[in-house]
Amino acid sequence: MTDALKRLSEEGVAIWLDDLSRKRITSGNLAELIDQQHVVGVTTNPSIFQKAISQGDGYDQQLTELAARKVTVEEAIRMITTADVRDAADILRPVFDATEGQDGRVSIEVDPRLANNTLATVAEAKQLAWLVDRPNTLIKIPATPAGLPAITEVIGKGISVNVTLIFSLERYRAVMDAYLAGLEKAKAAGLDLSKIHSVASFFVSRVDTEIDKRLDALGTDAAKAARGKAGLANARLAYEAYEEVFSSDRWAALDRAQANKQRPLWASTGVKDKAYKDTLYVDDLVAPNTVNTMPEATLEATEDHGQITGNTIAGTYEQSRAELEAVEKLGIAYDDVVQLLEDEGVEKFATSWNDLLKSTEAELQRLAPSEG
Repeated sequence: MTDALKRLSEEGVAIWLDDLSRKRITSGNLAELIDQQHVVGVTTNPSIFQKAISQGDGYDQQLTELAARKVTVEEAIRMITTADVRDAADILRPVFDATEGQDGRVSIEVDPRLANNTLATVAEAKQLAWLVDRPNTLIKIPATPAGLPAITEVIGKGISVNVTLIFSLERYRAVMDAYLAGLEKAKAAGLDLSKIHSVASFFVSRVDTEIDKRLDALGTDAAKAARGKAGLANARLAYEAYEEVFSSDRWAALDRAQANKQRPLWASTGVKDKAYKDTLYVDDLVAPNTVNTMPEATLEATEDHGQITGNTIAGTYEQSRAELEAVEKLGIAYDDVVQLLEDEGVEKFATSWNDLLKSTEAELQRLAPSEG
């Protein structure tokens, strides 16, 4: 084992786990990861909950009680998922207190079927924040066109947000703008800005997966040479945008009001292509005031053989632009790729949510008490 996770933390990268289940909570595993592997946050999504609920019997007792009450399947899912998030938030509370609210966070996502409905997303975010009722919760809102005004509205109400499904640099700038607009609304309403936090989840490996697929179809030497570079280049240029926005005059006014910067969060950091080192999206995305949310396999790989050599983003912007331009010159349109990935991301989470509905309904029927 190496001290890679410790060094990563010392470089200003918050290590969050991209997974949650009741077993992880009740077995003490989450507490162990916090204590021994520098984990300071947890993210969830519909896919994670669908997997957790469909495996094992950890939810049987609660599902039996919910079935006895004859709740709807939607209500059952909300009760189950918010219970897990609440318990995880309690386990992470000491981290939250020690970092003055920056870490020790647990994220829970609005119903992904609402991704194109601003009003419903805002209402759902408020309901989730009320249900979980923990100060160290982040409500996940997708960075869709309808999600952007929802982010502003929710932040403006003092609710901390994890903006998810960001693939493009243009959309990322719009996300930061939505966050600043929300802080300005909160300030005008007299809220304490120091209590409002946000991260912006910028997806990495999915960009390489899609672009590499198109490069492979070309099959030229130039295409082969461009493989595996776009994901990192895109993320590094996102960090450049972050540095620019959070050193602006607009930010300075909010900074004086004790606002918190919206940290870039590297999401989708599990390597999909076995040709690449399995710690690629950790080792090569080290910079201050960032978050890396990792699947457990990536966390373990980083602990075992991660190579943390200091800041690996500084000084890369020119090269990163050149790498994205090289892909464009081969006829692969960046705008087309990132739009496809956003559409697929929303669709995949909606599919997982529907799968979650089906499996939860089946469990409720299985555990329902017999009449009489």
